[in-house]
Amino acid sequence: MKLLLDTHIFLWFINQDNRLSEHFKQAIQNPDNEIFLSVVSIWECEIKYQLGKLPFPQSPAIYLPQQRTKHFIKSLVVDEASIAQLINLPPLHRDPFDRLLICQALQHNLIMLTEDKSILNYPMVQYL
Repeated sequence: MKLLLDTHIFLWFINQDNRLSEHFKQAIQNPDNEIFLSVVSIWECEIKYQLGKLPFPQSPAIYLPQQRTKHFIKSLVVDEASIAQLINLPPLHRDPFDRLLICQALQHNLIMLTEDKSILNYPMVQYL
């Protein structure tokens, strides 16, 4: 399976947070799965770090790529075809980070791992 991690799922995973379900944890650790983290999530974390809303043990510009690499998670860039998917999304909520993640999942046929109720409202997205 090709899986796209929502930002909070990635953060829960790297911090061994008990909110991460065992099902999601096993899927992320399964070597048969291809796991992706969008640069959108890195961008979101950088902004929240700058606002003082998200602490990290070192600069997120260093820490997040290290954690992604350590856990064999691939980086997913934002491409024009993914942005073009925005026109197809119903206006269920306004979070630009979530909307871009949804577009990437659609464009690249990725299964999303999320606990975000707003994202789960999009019926065209595949979820684990």
